[in-house]
Amino acid sequence: MIQIGIIGGAGYTAGELIRLLLNHPKTTINFVFSTSNAGNAISSVHQDLVGSTDMRFTNKVNAEVEVLFLCLGHGNSKAFLSEFTFSKHTKIIDLSNDFRLVKDQLFQGKEFIYGLPELQKETIKKAQYIANPGCFATAIQLALLPLAKSDFIQEAVHVNAVTGATGAGTSLSKTTHFTWRDNNFSYYKPFIHQHLDEIHQSLKQLQEGMDSEIHFMPNRGNFSRGIFATAYTSFKGSLEEAKTLYKTFYKDAAFTVVSDNELHLKQVVNTNKCLVHLHKHNNTLLITSCIDNLLKGASGQAVQNMNLLFDFEENQGLQLKANFF
Repeated sequence: MIQIGIIGGAGYTAGELIRLLLNHPKTTINFVFSTSNAGNAISSVHQDLVGSTDMRFTNKVNAEVEVLFLCLGHGNSKAFLSEFTFSKHTKIIDLSNDFRLVKDQLFQGKEFIYGLPELQKETIKKAQYIANPGCFATAIQLALLPLAKSDFIQEAVHVNAVTGATGAGTSLSKTTHFTWRDNNFSYYKPFIHQHLDEIHQSLKQLQEGMDSEIHFMPNRGNFSRGIFATAYTSFKGSLEEAKTLYKTFYKDAAFTVVSDNELHLKQVVNTNKCLVHLHKHNNTLLITSCIDNLLKGASGQAVQNMNLLFDFEENQGLQLKANFF
């Protein structure tokens, strides 16, 4: 059993991570670090874990754990690693955006690898430090990577994606209160969302010199979890050619599935799946991609990366059933 440490244990992603790791056949949670909740029962914050664990949050770390998950707010992972030191054998998986871009991936002698398995599974297997992708970035990249692989992104890409309320984290704000979010819909950060940088980075990794613009409109939905993204761009081939392209690209993917049927969000909520669907209208290809933002978009993908690091079955501990009803 590998020993796990979790930093920033009170948030939504940490709660999902704890749930997954408690049920993973090859992991033991050694500690869950939270300065604001030190001494409190984990189940008092993550109430779905009542009866599943008697562990308590701590403000102390064990530097010898084999895997450290950082579930901290953006910008805080670098500060934490500057304050705390871990053993040379400790593998680190960061769920913030601190190390996702190439310019940030070398930190204190640690080289972080971008952890999108569908993009670079073999590189992840050999790594020690992983930068887990963002939730919007995961859904959008998985919609576009097969096109980039074949140099087919030649014109602007238009993306519209809706995320659930959990994407904003646990801190309350004007746009996360129930009275504001319920029966409501809005956009935010139009065309400038921070995940665009990692999306461009991955596409250029496959399609060198790709300079087409990605016009991304992120939206807030009045549901708790999930991301439903639609992207469209010019494509001169047939729909069947596009389907072959996508199914070939994802033929060995453990969780990304190309569906011949139109998608809806309940198919992926509470799973680590990404479902992709293709539709063609004249010379425009529409790609639909949907994920659970807390699982494939965060904690589930982090466990998927851990499985790759330790040469476990990629779907170990992640065979989850969708909340369909």
